[in-house]
Amino acid sequence: MFEHGKITTTEAKAKRLRPLAEKLITHAKKGDLPARRMVMAQISNKSVVHTLLTEIGPRFATREGGYTRITKVGPRKGDNAPMAVIELLTEKDN
Repeated sequence: MFEHGKITTTEAKAKRLRPLAEKLITHAKKGDLPARRMVMAQISNKSVVHTLLTEIGPRFATREGGYTRITKVGPRKGDNAPMAVIELLTEKDN
C-alpha cells in the first residue's frame, strides 16, 4: 500500500490492514532511529521503508490520525466477495 498509495482487496482484509498502516505511519512521523527500527521490523523492503519515512511520514506531520480511507466498491465477480479500496489520503484531503 505504501508503494502504490492504494490496494483493492476484500472489506475484511482492508479493515484488518487499516490499524497496522495507521501505526506504521505514526512511527514514520517520528522519524528517529527507534521508529525506523519499529517500521523495519514490520516491513522488510528497505525502499518501502525509505518512502514511508521520507515522503509519507512528513506528509502527515500535522495530522493526528486517520491517514487512510476505505471505500467500498461492490462485490467481486468470481465469488461475490465484498470488495473495498484502502488508500492513503492526499494533501488536499488533509
